[in-house]
Formats: sequence, C-alpha cells, structure tokens
Amino acid sequence: MTEPTKARILVVDDEASARAGLEKLLGGEGYRVETAESAEAALAVAADFAPDVVVTDLRMPGMDGVELTRRLREQDKHLPVILATAFGDVSTAVSAMRAGADDYLTKPIDIDALVVSIERARERRALRTEAENLRRHVREQSGEGLQGLIGASDAMQKVYRVARQVSGSRATVLITGESGTGKGELARAIHALSPRADKPFVSLHCAALADSLLESELFGHEKGAFTGADRRRVGRFEQASGGTLFLDEVGDIPPLTQVKLLRVLQERVFERVGGNEPISVDVRVIAATNKDIVAEVRAGRFREDLYYRLNVVHIDMPPLRLRGADVVALAHHFLKAYAGENHRDVETFTEKARAKILRHRWPGNVRELENAIERAVVMCEGNAVREQDLPFDAPSPLEGALRIPGSTMGEIEKYAILTTLEAVGGSTSKAAEILDISVRTIQYRLHEYGLAGGRKGASSPPSSS
Repeated sequence: MTEPTKARILVVDDEASARAGLEKLLGGEGYRVETAESAEAALAVAADFAPDVVVTDLRMPGMDGVELTRRLREQDKHLPVILATAFGDVSTAVSAMRAGADDYLTKPIDIDALVVSIERARERRALRTEAENLRRHVREQSGEGLQGLIGASDAMQKVYRVARQVSGSRATVLITGESGTGKGELARAIHALSPRADKPFVSLHCAALADSLLESELFGHEKGAFTGADRRRVGRFEQASGGTLFLDEVGDIPPLTQVKLLRVLQERVFERVGGNEPISVDVRVIAATNKDIVAEVRAGRFREDLYYRLNVVHIDMPPLRLRGADVVALAHHFLKAYAGENHRDVETFTEKARAKILRHRWPGNVRELENAIERAVVMCEGNAVREQDLPFDAPSPLEGALRIPGSTMGEIEKYAILTTLEAVGGSTSKAAEILDISVRTIQYRLHEYGLAGGRKGASSPPSSS
C-alpha cells in the first residue's frame, strides 16, 4: 500500500548551510521540500510551489521573516508559517505571532519539534478550511442576507452594513444601480429595520406616470383642481405619514415637480394640487434610480440642490454579474419558490445548468434570473433543471462573451477558469497547467463561484511520487 504523500514545505533562510540541513532532514521525514535564499525569492517560489507550510528564518537581509509572513498571508490567509531564529527573546516571539506566525522555534532547530509543529499547523489549516467551507455552504443554503435580500458576496455585505447603519435614522437614502438589481427590495428592508416598521411603506414608480399625474400622485389634489377631479384625493406623502415613501426612478421626475419635492424635503410641508392649505408630514424618503444622476445634474436635467437632499446616504446596488456565487443562491431560492407555486417536483440544477447560469452576464440582473428560473421550472421534465431548460444562450468566445474593455478582472478570471475547465473535461490539474496557476487556486475559485463540489471529471491535486 502506497504511503500518502506528505506536505510541501518551503524553507527560507539566507544561510546556505541552514537551508541544506533543513532540506535534508525534512526530506528524510518524507516531506517534499523547496528552498529560497531570501524572502523576496520565497514569494516567487511560493507562487509556483504552493507550499502547505513555510519554515522561515526571522533575521534576514532585506525583508525579514515577519514581513514575509504578512506578504504570504496576503496571498493565502490560511498558509501556516513557522519562524526560526537564534534570538529567542520574548519580544521577537510576540512580534512574530502578531504577524500571523503559527509557531516560533529557536535555533538550532530540533527536527522532532519542527515535525510536530508542522503537523499541528497542517491540522489547524485543515480545520480552518473545513470551517470556512461549512460557513460558505450554510450561507449559500440559507441565502444569508437582509430582510429577504439574498446574497453573501462581499459586494452585498457592504450594502447590508450601510443599510443597517442608516435604518435607525430619518436620513434620506438614494439607491442607485442597474434595472433589476433589487433597489425596491433594499428600500423595503431599510424600512423593516427602522423604527417606522409598523407604519406605512408607500412606493411610487415616477417614470410610469405622465407629468400631469405625477404631482397629483405625490401630493394629492382638491376637488375641482382639474378636469375629472370630482373629489379630494390624498397623495402618497399623506399615505406614508409616519412611515416611508419610496420614490422609484426619481431621475425621471420633471423639473416643476422637482422644485415641489425639494420643498417637502427641506420644510416637510406641501399643498395638494388646487389647494392652499399647508400640510405637514413626517415621512422618511428613500429614492432610487438606474440613471447616472450626477450626469443628469451636469446636463441640467436634474436639480443639483435636490440631488444633495436625496443623496444624504448613497447605496449602490451591485449588478448580478459582480456578485459571484450569489447568482447560484438566488437561482436555488427561485427554484424552490416556483417549484412549490407550480406543484413541480424540481429540486436542483445539473452541473451544466449551474455552469451556464454562472457564465451568463445577466443584463437584466435579478429580475431576469427570476424570470429565467420560473420558465425553467415550468419546462423542466425531470427533478433537475438542465442546461437546455434555461431560456438563454450560453456565451461563447466567438460571440464576445466578455467585453475588453468593459469587464472586471474578476469576470475575466472566472471566464478563463470555467471555459478552460470545460475544454479539458473538468480536470483541475490540466486547467491549472494551461492557465499557469495552482490547482489550489482553481479549487478556491470554484468554491467562490458556487461550484464547491467541483465539476464533472475534476481531478484532485497532483501528488508527487
């Protein structure tokens, strides 16, 4: 029976004899060892070698072991580092541990103690990785979010933090973002978290109304104010009294109504159309737009003073294509909802369907995804949504799936990894060789993309004989 391959160890020391000694001793213990004569060289070796543990001298010319530890942790936050030094003073040990070192040994190094330290560091790394994977799995399954919003990506966590901070105040919030990103849902979440949660949440889509009707919708009108006004009508501001008024597509409000809206925000007083009686209101306003509102101000189509009144707190909703694995969590959420609504026994997606969802750029964002999943559930013939059930075409390199310029580095990286994996039948080792990156990097990215279980045919990291 073949003994399992032991860990990769990177030894860093500016003394050739110390490097050679540790390389021989650790090699005798069954480890695969690479060496570097300086911290700078170690960073380059680590990028190619992908060590499981780094053993480094503390005192070296140029970059020392403490700074090397910091730099290595920037590349791999869980990479164990063991520092070795002839200067066994307490202050040096403390600075090393603060830098993130897993252990601290004094020279001359006892090989048995070093082996114990290496294996303990590997165990801690395995536990940290397992815990992180479990937390990621729980987030994806539970759709970690905020008041019904789903998504655990860094971009959405930033949105959640600001929303929680602003919810307790009466400050006006301006939410920007592409159509279908969930601006209205965020506005409802802020209201639900606020002290006004038990008061009305009233919304108005400003772009859906003619200019002549919008003012009446906002402020109401008196009987006889215009043809057809056969009775007094209470507007949205009065309906939202004590609560929250959400003005969707506020960038489409005409100039005259902008003036009146500005007055309400400044003085909290208005008159109904055709009336003279001032009406005071206590309403928290949340506005949203998919327009570049700053460009609208510069072009003279939107009042600058109103913009500043609305933009007390600004939250930008990220497009779905920049939210990583959130698209998978959202797809599963919609799958469950529409399977129940349509009484269909559809439980999951095939790997090819999931990959297709991840590759799509989603110009219509969450709204487009919801519609696509609803149709897929209806058309699906089994208990898993297949690639062909999804009502959009998978992008191909010839069709320009990525726009350069126009795509982020994250999008380019994801596209390169997924398409290369597809081309090599899912083999992570072959894809890593083609892309000139480590297998570990590909596996980590697949976790980020929501393909934690790997792709069909995915191989394990290559082992040395």
